[in-house]
Amino acid sequence: MASTIRVAATQHWAGKAPSHSKEKWLKRALGAARNRDRSTDQKRHDSLGCYGNAKAVTPNLDALAAEGTRFDACYVQSPVCSPSRASLFTGTYPRNHGLWANGVALPRHHDMFTRALADAGYDCGMIGKQHLATCEHAVTEPRSENDGYRVFEWSHSAQNRSRQNAYLQWLSHAFPKLHDEIFPDEGHPSNAGAGNKAKGPTPMNTVPVEAHFSHWVAERSIDFIETERRADEPFFLMANFFDPHRPFGAPEEFRALIDADGIPPPIRVEGELAEKPSLQSAYSKASYAGAAPGFEDYSKAEIRELRANYFAMIALVDHEIGRILAALEASGEMENTLIVFTSDHGEMLGDHSQLLKGPMLYDACTRVPLILHWPGIVSEGARREELVQWIDLSATYLDAAGCPPLASGQGASLLPMARGDAGEDWRDFALCEYRDSGHPGKRPVHSSMFRRGDWKLVVCHGDAAGGRKREGELYHIADDPGELSNLYADPAHRETRRRLKAELLDVIAATEDRSAPGVANW
Repeated sequence: MASTIRVAATQHWAGKAPSHSKEKWLKRALGAARNRDRSTDQKRHDSLGCYGNAKAVTPNLDALAAEGTRFDACYVQSPVCSPSRASLFTGTYPRNHGLWANGVALPRHHDMFTRALADAGYDCGMIGKQHLATCEHAVTEPRSENDGYRVFEWSHSAQNRSRQNAYLQWLSHAFPKLHDEIFPDEGHPSNAGAGNKAKGPTPMNTVPVEAHFSHWVAERSIDFIETERRADEPFFLMANFFDPHRPFGAPEEFRALIDADGIPPPIRVEGELAEKPSLQSAYSKASYAGAAPGFEDYSKAEIRELRANYFAMIALVDHEIGRILAALEASGEMENTLIVFTSDHGEMLGDHSQLLKGPMLYDACTRVPLILHWPGIVSEGARREELVQWIDLSATYLDAAGCPPLASGQGASLLPMARGDAGEDWRDFALCEYRDSGHPGKRPVHSSMFRRGDWKLVVCHGDAAGGRKREGELYHIADDPGELSNLYADPAHRETRRRLKAELLDVIAATEDRSAPGVANW
């Protein structure tokens, strides 16, 4: 799961002119992303105090939400990092942008909103995780020719051993003894190559705060704000945190903030998987199609500690975000800056006897936090309940900069709603797609989530889509927010299931990529 915080500085209008013309946009990704994006990685919608979690230690993000607008029903377009992040950058659904799985690269022909900002005169920077192409093991992620960044400080994670990993380069210079202890020779497998296999923290999770990946992202973001950006240009900065992505662990002082016994247990009931798609039982035994331990490999005490570590990681990210926001305030640019916090997907965290992410399309994986903050522009202390999607973010950033939307983009700007508009003509659905997007198993897994109003349909595609059994899920979110009671096979809800399936087909047809211009009748 990925949490993403983005900070971007953009220009509200093309050229110079009215007040609030310079909008600086801090985009931050935890984990992931989530981000992110451009965000945090793997951050659940219910993991912040401002979203009702009384056990979360997130004072800076809570204050940001109190001074801005919080979107309560933001859905990503994929529950997995790379496809979700590609939807952010292109404003399109996964089946249209083509980055359908982790390990796949975004096709070069796609427009990215960061390129559009750069072309409009923005000084664009990215610090942390990008994940629009593969970077498994010690591989350096290939950089897109079309990203628009002047500053590009890539580091997929603390565990990635690429020589171009900017965090590890920084660590080797700032803390050489610590770096050499953790990475002797080729690196010890307990921290470098086995992040997915680890059931607890690795050495890179528990380094002193001043040497931590999240601290590095904040340090470099502050440097960009204070000295490295071009002072005569509007700017966009994407600060992408890897945490709270697996492996789960945090420096001692942040783990001490979390009372493991006070965190509610996972949302689950014994025997519920018997009424859920069969794949979930397999993922309960082994996550990531066998590449990581499953829920059943953990004791209750280990799950409790895992969840505590997750919230400790979030507390650290919140602390580092607070440092970035303080630097932005000291720079005098807070009033001119749009700040967006979000995540590229969520984390199951033991809910429904599942861990991590994958083809399970519960809200724990698909629904993420989204906060917009812009003094004098975005409504203060507002809460929006409309269904919004990650494809809307690129349009939002470009709208804030006074730029036209991407020609192929399928999202819409959130700024009118964030300013307080009624949103009466807003789309009434959210769509999320999994197309064998995570670790591959013996047979492909394809699933689609469709939410409209209070109803949520999940279709696990079968037959021609991989030869699996066709199954599904149906929930009434208002009555069953925990998604415990699957109504898909309930005869009393047969007509609702049929109607939603038909509506899903309509939406799939409506959201095909038809951006290529027609130049004649034939």
